Amino acid sequence: MMSMLIGIGVGLLIGIGSGYAGFYFYARRWRVRLQQEEQAHRQRLQQEELSHRQQLESWEKETQSRLRRLEQKAQHRLQEANRKFHAAEKEAERQVRERLSQEIREAHAQAQLIREQAEVRLREVEERHKQLLTLEETINRRQEQIQLQLAALQKDFERLEQQREAQEYRLRELLRREEQLTEKELLIQQRLEEVSGMSREEAIQHLIESLRQEAEARAHAQIQQILEEARLKAVEESQRIIAITLSRVGVEQALQHSVTTFPLESDEHKGRIIGREGRNIRTLEALTGVEIIVDDTPGAIVISCHDPIRREIASRTLQRLLADGRVHPARIEEVAKKVEQELEQEIREVGHRTLMSLDIRNVAPEIRDLVGKMRFRFSFGQNLLHHSKEVARLAALIAAELGLPKDKIRLAKRAALFHDIGKVSEENPELPHALLGMEILRRHKEHPEVLNAVGAHHDEIEMTTILAPIVQIADAISGSRPGARRESVEKYIQRIQELEALPKKFQGVTQAFALQAGRELRILVESDKVSDEAADSIAQKVAEEIQNTMQYPGQIKVTVIREKRSIAYAR
Repeated sequence: MMSMLIGIGVGLLIGIGSGYAGFYFYARRWRVRLQQEEQAHRQRLQQEELSHRQQLESWEKETQSRLRRLEQKAQHRLQEANRKFHAAEKEAERQVRERLSQEIREAHAQAQLIREQAEVRLREVEERHKQLLTLEETINRRQEQIQLQLAALQKDFERLEQQREAQEYRLRELLRREEQLTEKELLIQQRLEEVSGMSREEAIQHLIESLRQEAEARAHAQIQQILEEARLKAVEESQRIIAITLSRVGVEQALQHSVTTFPLESDEHKGRIIGREGRNIRTLEALTGVEIIVDDTPGAIVISCHDPIRREIASRTLQRLLADGRVHPARIEEVAKKVEQELEQEIREVGHRTLMSLDIRNVAPEIRDLVGKMRFRFSFGQNLLHHSKEVARLAALIAAELGLPKDKIRLAKRAALFHDIGKVSEENPELPHALLGMEILRRHKEHPEVLNAVGAHHDEIEMTTILAPIVQIADAISGSRPGARRESVEKYIQRIQELEALPKKFQGVTQAFALQAGRELRILVESDKVSDEAADSIAQKVAEEIQNTMQYPGQIKVTVIREKRSIAYAR
């Protein structure tokens, strides 16, 4: 039994050992196999990883190359966009600047127009305020006079009441006496008829004749007295109207000068104005017709010419040239033309503002421009525009004081403003300015009463309307005030104008300018029509004609300018 158990145990042990050995060998083989598979799998993974790394490296290189290409394209496009942006920005900035500058110019022009309109309205308001103050003072004085008159009337009324009561008492007494006298008259009449041998009707006729002669003598004396009183009253009334008119009008006066002092910031500008070999100053003098005097006076030069419009053009041209810095003949010609155009526009605006300030409408453009030119003209040292405006206001006030209707007052103001318009026109200088002004206004179909007032204000024609003496009186009042005019200046201007007009009748002469207060006459001729010999002849003929036809102090130098200058003196 024991041995069987031992055999069973040994068999079991042997079976277990063999099973363990078989399991061990199987497990070992399985482990080896697993190791081989793992090694093969690891090799495959390494190969795949290597291939993936190579592929990633190739992708990375390709991506980097694409990125570089994209960056280059992006930079190129960015640069192109920057260039386009800068160009667009500059264009937009240029357009904005142009638009802003245009809007600024328009705003300046509008502001200037508004400022001028405001000044005109302010002057009108001030004038109306002065009129209201004068009217208020007049009303106060009249109220005081009325109160005094009321008090006097009250006293007169009381005195008259007393007189009425006394007169009633006297009337009753007179009625009683009249009855008594009637009775006595009948008795006396009967006795007179008996004594004189005349009937009652014959006596009455004789009495009427004597009374008629006495009434005629008294009426004649009364008429003489009334006429004398009317003359005195007319003189007093005219003096009152003129005094009231003068007290309600006040216009500033400006004296005429034939030179303008142009200030300079530095004396270095004198050299730029003269230019190389004097080209700049000669060009400016030829274009504007003035004489520019450059001497040792520090910080200033002198512009000399009898025509204030020419001096104004020259002054503005110099101002713009020096501010711009470019001073040469071409630039001088360009700026001078531009300034002349601007001055013409300013003349039109001055004429329009003057007509609007005086409420004168329906005026032809040519007449408006002539009114604007009055701003730069002078008569006997008195500014012509200020004088004409003053005469217009005086004429309107005189017409109103005379009780004329409103349409007559407007015509008086219109005729007074236009009365010296012939002095501005350059037509027919031999015709008196009053008749010339009348002809100009007749061409533009002005009212016949205005034409007569303008033509007759210096008695060249007969006065046919009430407006003519009104304009003549207003003109005399404006010109006769102390300091208003200077006779020598008017004669000087007339002499200068005659001197400039004299050489224009010669063939080939384009322009003529009187310089140095009429002591020199410069004549510009066309080089293709006038030779050097002809220039000498023109100078000599003009000098001889000046000497034979004009009166002048000292001597006059005649200079004809062509390729060369030929000079002759009229002594």
